[in-house]
Amino acid sequence: MSEIAKTYDPTSAEEKWYKYWMEHGYFHSEPDDREPYTIVIPPPNVTGVLHMGHMLNNTIQDVLIRRARMQGKNACWVAGTDHASIATEAKVVKKLADEGIKKWDLTREQFLEHAWEWTHKHGGIILEQLKKLGASCDWERTRFTMEDDMSEAVIDVFIDLHAKGLVYKGHRMVNWDPKALTAVSDEEVYHKEVNSKLYHVRYQIEGTHEWVTIATTRPETILGDTAICINPEDERYFHLKGKRAIVPMANRSVPIIFDDYVDKEFGTGCLKVTPAHDINDYEIGLRHGLEIIDTLNADGTMSAAAGFYLGEDRFIVRKKIAKDLAASGHLVKEEDYVTKVGCSERTDAVIEPRLSEQWFVKMSELAKPALENVLNGNVQFHPNKFINTYKYWMENVRDWCISRQLWWGQQIPAWYAPDGEYVVAKTAEAALDQFKLKIDNCTLSIENLKQDEDVVDTWFSSWLWPISVFDGFKNPDGKDINYYYPTNDLVTAPEILFFWVARMVMAGYEYRGELPFRNVYLTGIVRDKQGRKMSKSLGNSPDPLDLIKQFGADGVRVGMLLSSPAGNDLLFDEGLCLQGRNFTNKVWNSFRLIQGWEVDNSLKQPEESRIAIEWFRSRFSVALAEMDDHYDRFRLSDALMSVYKLVWDDFCSWYLEIVKPAFEQPIDPKTLAETNAFLGDLLKLLHPFTPFIAEEIWDHLGERTVQDRIIIAPWPKAGKTDAALLEAFDRAMNVIMEVRKVRNEKQLGPKAPLQLLVKGKVDAMMDPVIAKLAFLEEIAATENAPANAASFVIKGAEFFIPLEGLIDPAEERAKLEKELEYTRGFLASVEKKLSNERFVSGAPAQVLQLEQSKKADAEGKIKALEEQLAALGIGHG
Repeated sequence: MSEIAKTYDPTSAEEKWYKYWMEHGYFHSEPDDREPYTIVIPPPNVTGVLHMGHMLNNTIQDVLIRRARMQGKNACWVAGTDHASIATEAKVVKKLADEGIKKWDLTREQFLEHAWEWTHKHGGIILEQLKKLGASCDWERTRFTMEDDMSEAVIDVFIDLHAKGLVYKGHRMVNWDPKALTAVSDEEVYHKEVNSKLYHVRYQIEGTHEWVTIATTRPETILGDTAICINPEDERYFHLKGKRAIVPMANRSVPIIFDDYVDKEFGTGCLKVTPAHDINDYEIGLRHGLEIIDTLNADGTMSAAAGFYLGEDRFIVRKKIAKDLAASGHLVKEEDYVTKVGCSERTDAVIEPRLSEQWFVKMSELAKPALENVLNGNVQFHPNKFINTYKYWMENVRDWCISRQLWWGQQIPAWYAPDGEYVVAKTAEAALDQFKLKIDNCTLSIENLKQDEDVVDTWFSSWLWPISVFDGFKNPDGKDINYYYPTNDLVTAPEILFFWVARMVMAGYEYRGELPFRNVYLTGIVRDKQGRKMSKSLGNSPDPLDLIKQFGADGVRVGMLLSSPAGNDLLFDEGLCLQGRNFTNKVWNSFRLIQGWEVDNSLKQPEESRIAIEWFRSRFSVALAEMDDHYDRFRLSDALMSVYKLVWDDFCSWYLEIVKPAFEQPIDPKTLAETNAFLGDLLKLLHPFTPFIAEEIWDHLGERTVQDRIIIAPWPKAGKTDAALLEAFDRAMNVIMEVRKVRNEKQLGPKAPLQLLVKGKVDAMMDPVIAKLAFLEEIAATENAPANAASFVIKGAEFFIPLEGLIDPAEERAKLEKELEYTRGFLASVEKKLSNERFVSGAPAQVLQLEQSKKADAEGKIKALEEQLAALGIGHG
């Protein structure tokens, strides 16, 4: 064993032990006869770097996987990254632009060469950063969603779902990113409040001098209006049924229609309908057969169909058209207005609802087993409060737009003939064979066929993740997929519950006939002390690697988990990491204390040490049972707090103080052996949370082999508990604290020899412990309250500390009288509460029991105080 450093050095321990674990293959898993325990990492974007959300999510996964490994399970945590189509393509396009190269000056193949080059250079950063946290992933199994086998699985699933009629091509409204020039999914859109204007514009009723006023935040879309819509029950406008209105500037006559969608209480009760530029307007248009006029180009400029402002940006046109409407007498007024707009998560461009021909997945049938198996508990959410929102979304699920107008990703396996006809096939050769079956006397050749330019949504690859990481599509009866699938637990964020988790459940039932994971642990959002979500733009997100350098990986892990209950947001404060570091220092110092004791083999075990050992054995079992229950309920913060208190309070503050030999005195061998054994068991409980310091101290506790490391040490099992012993020790702790309180109040010094007299029935079993920790010369029974003594009451028994010659009687008298007055007032308040019939009849039994206990304790204390005053020779009323 090496020399023990005075202070724990996290950096050297982290480097040493992570390298050791990696070199000896502790993280790697292969199928065997053990019970598997499997987690697949939510693959971070290949473009990403570690942020606080990753820290929380991956700390939780590592805690779960390390404990499972210690439980003897075959623990497999699969790591990997997501190719992140939009984010990666944006970074590659920017890199090329910096080099003076435009994307459209390159062929697809040339662009992909640049994309792969960029990915190989930057793609592994986040996984390397996770190693600094201590993540014990099976790095040999690391996957990437664009590697050949994974991509082939995506293409095969597309072809399969198309053959089943579940993938189709349609003209629908999608979220359009005018900067990236692609459709984006709902989860790639964030909403922010902006200061805008509300424009009140009047429309003339055709053939009359009557006008209706309509408010809009987007006057540039007026040029695409194809109807005015009113609630059919709005009596103000009954006379307009069958009439038409004139669209300002466009001078187009459009019908006035009636639909329940319109809220007659909102604004004037009239709505302009622009089917090409609003999803709700589009659906109204479908119901009423309205014309669709698309006034915007893909890049957000005005199209020829608008008739005005050709090629000008939508936001510039908004200001221009307001002036033109005012000049023509159509603008009634404009007012300041705060509204929410959807923005692209990747480019920050304001999203434009846009009609576009895209590929979609029919979701209604796929969603049924995904909903049923969450509602029946086969897949469990922790916490389960998210079930209702999941249910709502799944019952109202919309078809999924899976095509993206990008080059980085899996290219859609659809092949087009010159006339626009298409087939779905894996290769051009297979596509040509299909065309020959489809077309009589087909004269097409491979050269005539053109593959769809679009790629599939990144989520269309990641929804297959739990299956594809084990090559479940390439080899559906393979050893890996049959052993590791279904996985056990998924740890992820609630904001992707529907867009990723739900879809993985769908894919699991569609392609494996069973769930992909049994439990979903939903983390909260990491926020700052002000409750704001951490982000680069706000500058409120610390660099996780800087935190690790400052507080150590173990300190940061403890800090992250101290206040992050499942599903609740974490209000992060660096003070939590400081608390985590202080905790690891406490563990280190307790270890050094024990190691500093000299042993004398001739010594017999003191009685107080025997008692302390029996007590801590019971206390450990209680805490372990609590921890195991917390783990079972996915209450990891509570599990951490259980071991935190067990170490800090029970072991360090009580147990070690009892068994610690006097200054420069030796300890007996039996107590030392038990103490080291306890420390070893505590390190096992700590290892999932603080793996580095646990392994470092474990290494010092004995000569270790590769097979004898804490990372694979067996998880402790709870033993028998002695409830009477635990209760007796609790009383002893209270006695010790009261004696210390008397010393402090009377300024007697921490080690001045005192006598403790006990009146009442008290088991003397704990006397050796009390005598040692309270520095008592004697503990004896008494029938009467002694003169001039401090006293306290614990569970009906009275305790006295004679103070003759130790205190000033006059000062003591004043203190006692003040305390007596306060206690009488407290008793009166309790009695008042208990005499209130309404309170007594309505309060739960345990509340009444607590109040009765307060009353009895106060009465006992008053009696003791009166006796003390009497002993001082003073009367009291």
